[in-house]
Amino acid sequence: MTGPLRQRGATHLECSLTGERVESEQLVGLSPAGKPLLARYDLASLRSAFTRDAVGPRRADLWRYAEVLPVRDPAARISLGEGWTPLLDAPRTAARLGLARVWIKEEGQNPTGSFKARGLCVAVSRALELGARALALPSAGNAGSAAAAYGAAAGLPVHVVVPSDTPGPILEEIRALGADLRTLDGLITDCARVVRRGVEEHGWFDLSTLKEPYRIEGKKTMGYELVEQLGGRLPDAIVYPTGGGTGLIGMWKAFEEMEELGWIGSERPKMFTVQAAGCAPIVRAWEAGRDEAGTWEHAETYASGLRVPSAVGDFLMLRVLRASRGGAVAVPDRAMADWVALLGADTGIFAAPEGGAAAAAVPLLRERGMLDPEDEVVLFNTGSGLKYAGMVPH
Repeated sequence: MTGPLRQRGATHLECSLTGERVESEQLVGLSPAGKPLLARYDLASLRSAFTRDAVGPRRADLWRYAEVLPVRDPAARISLGEGWTPLLDAPRTAARLGLARVWIKEEGQNPTGSFKARGLCVAVSRALELGARALALPSAGNAGSAAAAYGAAAGLPVHVVVPSDTPGPILEEIRALGADLRTLDGLITDCARVVRRGVEEHGWFDLSTLKEPYRIEGKKTMGYELVEQLGGRLPDAIVYPTGGGTGLIGMWKAFEEMEELGWIGSERPKMFTVQAAGCAPIVRAWEAGRDEAGTWEHAETYASGLRVPSAVGDFLMLRVLRASRGGAVAVPDRAMADWVALLGADTGIFAAPEGGAAAAAVPLLRERGMLDPEDEVVLFNTGSGLKYAGMVPH
C-alpha cells in the first residue's frame, strides 16, 4: 500500500515476547511464537503535530486519536459513539475509602454499556478494512454484544459463543443485534474451543482477546483519555478489574506511546489488577512471583467479565503490575455486590459487579500498604449494572 493511506496506521506489528516484526497489512492472529502482536507506529514523526492541544478540539470519541490507531482508511472507521467516557470526581467515595481523591472512569456509558465497545470498535473496523468476511469470538458476555453491534454497523456477520449462564440482558442484546449466538454449559475457555473449530472449518476471523492485534488498540484509548481529562497528568494509581487484561495492557502501552510523543514524562501510576476470589489466576501468579498464570480450575463468580480462568496475555499483565510497582488482589462476590450499592449511593453510578470489585479492592490495598491515604486513585467501572439485572452474587 502506498500514498497517503500508507502514512496512516501502524508501521508494523511486533511479537510481545520476542520482538519479531510482522507485516501489518494482513489479517493476522498471534505471532509465530504464539503470543499477542502489538501495533507499532512512527511516533517520532507524529510528535510535532499530534499534541494534546491539537487533539483537544476533536470529536469526542476514540477516533480523536486516529494517528495512533491502526485503521488507515477513514471510511473503514466504524463508530457508534464509543470512548470519551466521563471521569467523575467521587469525593464521598474517597472519604469512605480513606483516600485523598477518587475518580471513577465510567465505562458503562459506552455503546452496548461496557468498555468492550472500545476494543471491538477498532478490531472490527480493522478487520473490515483488511477484508474479513465473517467474525467470531468467545465471550463472557459484554464482548459478545459489542462485537455484534460493530459487526452489524460494518455489515459483517458475527458468531458469538458464550456460557449459558451469561446474564439474560446480554443474551437478549446479542440476539437483537443480529449475531449468530450459541450458548454452552461451561466457561469462556470452553467457548473458545468452539470458536476455534469455526475458524478452521468456516474461515471466520477470530476476534478473541489478544488473539488479534487491534482490540488492545481500542482499549489503550482509556489511557490517552485519562491524561487529557486530568489536564496532562496521571493519577497515583489505577485500580482495574481484570479478566483477559486487554485494558490494563493497553493503557500501559498508551503511557509508553505518550511518553515518546511528549504528552507525559517517565512517571507512571501504580497499576492494580482486581479479580474475583473464585477466579484469580493473575493474583495467584503475582503473589507467587511467577511470570505466567496458568489456568484457574473451577472458576466461579457472578461477575461474568472476571470469570476468565486463563489469559493469553497473562505474562504481559504481570509485567505491567511489576513495572508499575502495583499489584493484584482478589475480592469475594459479596464484597463486589456491597460496593455496587455503596458506589450507587455515593455517586449515582449503577456499576457492574466488576466496577464494584474495583472499589472493594481498595480497603485491601490500603491494609497491605499498597495505597497511601494521600493517593489520587482512578477506579474503573467497566460496565453498566443494568447488564446484570437479576444476577445474584455467589
